[in-house]
Amino acid sequence: MSAPPHGTPSHGEPSPGPPSYDPLWPRAGGWPAPAPGDRVDAVLLGAPAHRTSLSPTGADATPGAVREALRRFSPTLLGPPPIDLAEELQIADAGDVGDPDGPEGEARLRTRVEALAEASDLVAVLGGDNSVTYAAAQGAGAAGLITLDAHFDLRDGVSNGSPVRRLVEDGLDPRRIVQLGIADFANSAAYARRAADVGIRVITLDELRRRGIDDAVAEAREIAGGGAAGATAGGGIHLDIDVDVCDRSVAPGCPASVPGGLQAWELRALVRGIAADPRVRSADLVEVDATADAPDGRTVRLAALCVLELLAGLHARKGATR
Repeated sequence: MSAPPHGTPSHGEPSPGPPSYDPLWPRAGGWPAPAPGDRVDAVLLGAPAHRTSLSPTGADATPGAVREALRRFSPTLLGPPPIDLAEELQIADAGDVGDPDGPEGEARLRTRVEALAEASDLVAVLGGDNSVTYAAAQGAGAAGLITLDAHFDLRDGVSNGSPVRRLVEDGLDPRRIVQLGIADFANSAAYARRAADVGIRVITLDELRRRGIDDAVAEAREIAGGGAAGATAGGGIHLDIDVDVCDRSVAPGCPASVPGGLQAWELRALVRGIAADPRVRSADLVEVDATADAPDGRTVRLAALCVLELLAGLHARKGATR
């Protein structure tokens, strides 16, 4: 059975039509391609990886769907005073990396992220499945990693379940990795022990809720930034936003989301809080299957809002230095 056309949920119900036009209500998205030689504050890059996913997925349709969903939102923070992020920040969209799966595709993604990171303060990669985290973090030269994910992603082999293990094996200091939102009944004891054995800091979903978002974000930023005992400071942080960390009611388009995960507001607050750290130089949004979303497009819309939360965090860090 073939995948439904872009923008159409898998059950055949059409997604909502385009938003109406109002000159006094500017919309997010539609940002220009970066001009050669120019520096921008933030740049989007699509990475429609899907071939190594452990679950069948149409995640390759998601970068385009997120771009469409951005047009449903305003780039405005209410403040007070209200702030139009599109006016305050230079934002660009570098299009998609063609066929980012496999060694050659990962090399293309790594090279493209590296070039964009040199000419921007934040590269936001739109997946695709979680396999893109591996090449995206390496391309940005990340020395620390924060994951928002229900799963460890420490599996053997090469798949969307292995990027964290691959990064560690390639030299990323595990003492600078923090995994937020790891869920009961969604992982094995073997992988939990693997995370503990190499020194990854795991903040489970239960611990995150007991402590609160601000406290957990502060610890994650410190550790990923090199504040862990024995870790080497310096270098940037990559933020992996796996939307399946959310409750299945708000992320039905994520194949591995489970009941009881984060609420949408919790994910958005985590993203903004982490992105406010100037050491966060790159991020990815992954594991959303746009072809399997609910009729109202709630999962894709949440991913689009996470893009805007990344920009809000970027604006906050820039405001702090003025």
